[in-house]
Amino acid sequence: MSSIKIRTEKRTAEIAWFGDLCGGDTQYLGVLDNERRSNFNHCKNILLNADNHGFNNILLPSSYIVGQDPFTFAGAIAPFTKNISLLVAHRFGELHPPMLARTISTLDHILEGRFILNVISSDLPGYKEDGALRYQRTREIIEILKQAWTQERIQFKGDLYEFDMPTDPVKPYQQNGGPLLYFGGFSPPARDVCAQYCDTFLMWPDTEEGLQKTMEDMSAKATAYDRVLDYGLRVHVIVREDENEAHKYTNLLMSKLDAEQGEQIKNRSQDAKNMGVLQQNTLRDSANKEGYAEPMLWTGIGRARSGCGAAIVGTPDQIITKLNRYIDMGIRSFILSGYPLIEECDLFAKYVLPELPNEKLAKLQGRLPETEPATPLTTAPLKVQ
Repeated sequence: MSSIKIRTEKRTAEIAWFGDLCGGDTQYLGVLDNERRSNFNHCKNILLNADNHGFNNILLPSSYIVGQDPFTFAGAIAPFTKNISLLVAHRFGELHPPMLARTISTLDHILEGRFILNVISSDLPGYKEDGALRYQRTREIIEILKQAWTQERIQFKGDLYEFDMPTDPVKPYQQNGGPLLYFGGFSPPARDVCAQYCDTFLMWPDTEEGLQKTMEDMSAKATAYDRVLDYGLRVHVIVREDENEAHKYTNLLMSKLDAEQGEQIKNRSQDAKNMGVLQQNTLRDSANKEGYAEPMLWTGIGRARSGCGAAIVGTPDQIITKLNRYIDMGIRSFILSGYPLIEECDLFAKYVLPELPNEKLAKLQGRLPETEPATPLTTAPLKVQ
């Protein structure tokens, strides 16, 4: 019997797509595609396409080396959206914490509660930092954000930050604690931060046995803090009506891959050598000669990109069955992608999305008001001298 405790017991999940702010969209792995560069218009088209199809969320990733700023992009795209939530990745330490609280709250009001924060604890651009510093910074900033969103004053004293100040300008649209915090990390300190402070633990592809072990470990860590987590999976997907066609498409994706060029593209990312990426390399090393670590889980994508390095490959019925098994394990969020991002989004939306339960985690967890609007964004009254 599984020892995994999940906060959202209802058999459902939030189905999300991926926004290519980091410049990896392509027809062929290992080939930089000028027609699909990470500019505002292309990324806007990816996002609005997912919104029109009914995806409930989209990840806007963060990278200094390549791509666009997620907060700026989110503010620009928000007026064009209808229903989709924006899962905005932010590297903690890049913004002064009270200003970060205000930035997030402003976007949360613009989106009327459709904002989610993906917490990143990597090195700040230009620095190689001690892990203990990075995770202490993350802990302190999360505590400051939670005070800013739920209290009348920020009253905090830590190793890195100290504040005693009002929170008038930073109350978010979402209630009961503010925007959800998603967190991904494979090292023990990363897992501990998520267990203590965050709402959803994001995993990269692994065998079902590997995912189960990770979730059991995280569930135990969260229980030690008297908390319960939700779980998410970031994974690519290739769906075709015919199974042979799905497998043929993996060969097409790889057909122009130059190993050296693939490594160069992969190593553009600042996280190319972190523990999570190394775990994806290990998964690929364990795969069979066709690149499958287990049936339907193809690991070839990791040869030309850092981060998520595997795809679920199969027919609509096979992929629906696979995702339902993940849901039964306790996974409540899926952040999906396929190359090229618009075309593969269309195929997934046609064949798979209508057959899956698809609800916003923020709604399931009571963050979004049912009828009464949240307290509007306000400022303190002006004092006339």
